[in-house]
Parts: sequence; structure tokens; C-alpha cells
Amino acid sequence: MTINQKRSARSDSDSEERTMNYGKEKVAVYRTYATPLEGIEPIPESTFTGRDNTLFGLDVRVQVEGEEFLPSFSEGDNSMVVATDSMKNFVLHQAGEFDGSTLEAFLEFVGTKFLETYDQMEAIQMSADEIPFEERQVPAEDGFEASDLVFRQSNDESAFGELYLTRGENGPTIEEQISGVTDIELVKVEGSSFENYVQDEYTTLPEREDRALHITLDIFWTYDDPAHALGDDPGAYVPAEQVRDIAHVVFDEVDSNSIQDLIYQIGLRILERYPGLESVSFEANNRTWIQERADLDGEGMVLMEPPRPTGFQQFSMDHTDLEDDE
Repeated sequence: MTINQKRSARSDSDSEERTMNYGKEKVAVYRTYATPLEGIEPIPESTFTGRDNTLFGLDVRVQVEGEEFLPSFSEGDNSMVVATDSMKNFVLHQAGEFDGSTLEAFLEFVGTKFLETYDQMEAIQMSADEIPFEERQVPAEDGFEASDLVFRQSNDESAFGELYLTRGENGPTIEEQISGVTDIELVKVEGSSFENYVQDEYTTLPEREDRALHITLDIFWTYDDPAHALGDDPGAYVPAEQVRDIAHVVFDEVDSNSIQDLIYQIGLRILERYPGLESVSFEANNRTWIQERADLDGEGMVLMEPPRPTGFQQFSMDHTDLEDDE
């Protein structure tokens, strides 16, 4: 659940709290030669220890709050309104001033600049999806190597971040933080089952001792100290690339009894690797293919796409789950 969803839920449950905000979304920002991310602690499940940030791309959303915006809604008075086109230009300008190395640090930097520049903004929510790029291979003396100049935009999983900043006694303060990696898509050809679920007059799904499991997965996490999300202390930062790799490795290692079982095991591994996290949460979607033929030589099968609707699972965990598992 994003910060925006959490805050909307609180507003819906409190009739005295008005929902009032506006902003700009789908602000595509591209920065070349941003500060490299270095000093990341290695983990057994991943080769990722940093990135050079030669090409740093984000899809940014800005949402601002403040009582001084009420007349723009109730009276058509725009005297306090910062045009959303100006917000877009502000974000793009600050991308050139940014000297950090993480998505979350960019959100904190720009959000702080907004609050420092516009007094009528009491709070700001900044979020972004990474626009991921991959280096392309080019000929080298001994075969091929990654180019440091040529990239392609990737359709694979991407990092996500969201910060909610308010005015504190000593300047803008992070009140809430969520980091994540979204659109992970994984297929395991065997080693997953689904059995012993409720059987009644509505059940048509056959039990499967083994199946080719196809899922999509979003993983989100919060830190005990939200400042660690910025990456100023690389040893305390949790990179999306490592969390993605943990999901891959656990999927490979675990013979899961359900998607629920799988995401719980992934969550345990994430919490084990990163003691500085406060929580980890998931949204999974079951895209498991349907067996069309299994009469092939060996273990081969022919599979087809599942029809709609598809199932989903949501789950959140913290370190008490890790303690309970010991």
C-alpha cells in the first residue's frame, strides 16, 4: 500500500479531515552522469554492489497540500496556486542540481526544495517509478563488453519510492517513507504445488502436486529510520536490485505450497538480510499457465495463458515474523 492509499484510508475514516491536494504526475526526468551509488553491502543472493548512474531516469509524481489552497477550490481564487506546469519545470530544474545517487534521495531533495520555495505548501508527497535502462553489449578485444555510452530502455522490474514531507522545527522532515521494486515477473517450471484447499460445491480447480508457477510481484519496504532510504549511508541502504535478486533466489530454492507460502519465505529472507527495515509488504498476482498437454516425451508440457479473472495476494511482515520463525 502506498502512502497515498494509507492517507486516503485515514481520511475516509475521519470525517473531520478534508482531502485537499493537487499536483503533477507523469513527469519524465532523465539525468546523465548522476553521482554513482557505491559502497552497497553485498549479500549472498545478489551480485549487486552499486551502479554508475550514467543514465538516471524517473517517472515523478508531485502532490502538495496546504490550507491556503482552499480558496482555489471554494472561490476560484488562484492567487496561491503554483501551476502544475511550473511544478514540472521545477522538478526538471532540480534534476540538474541533484548530487545524490538514489531515487529516494532525489524525491527528498526536490520535495525539500518545494517546501523551502513555496510557503503555502504545508506538506508534499513525492513519488517516482524508476525508468530503467540496460547497457548494450559492444565488441571488445576479448569478445563483447558493456558499452558505457549506449543503453536501451528496459521493460523489466523497476525501483519505486515515495516520501511524505512536512514542515518540521528544523526544516522539511520525512514523515513517511516507502521504497519498493515493482513488476517483477517470474516463472518456475516445477517445484511449486497447490493442494489441500477448501473443497465444496463451488470448487472446479484441480489440486496440483507440482505446477509451472507464473507470478508478478511488487515488494515494498519501510526503514526504522526513514533517513536510511536516502542512501547517504550506503551500508544501511536497501537497493531494489538486491531485493529483486532475493525474490529470484528464494523462488529457485523453495518448494512452495502456495503463492502465500512463497511470498512469506521471500519476506523472511529480506528481513534477515536487512535488520534496519521496519516492514516489508507484497502484492502478488497469479498468472499461472494452464496445462494443455502433458503427454510429451520426458517432462515436457504444453501450456497456455490463463483466462481472466486472476488471483492476487497481499501481505505485510515485520521482524516479529522473523523471530517467530526461529
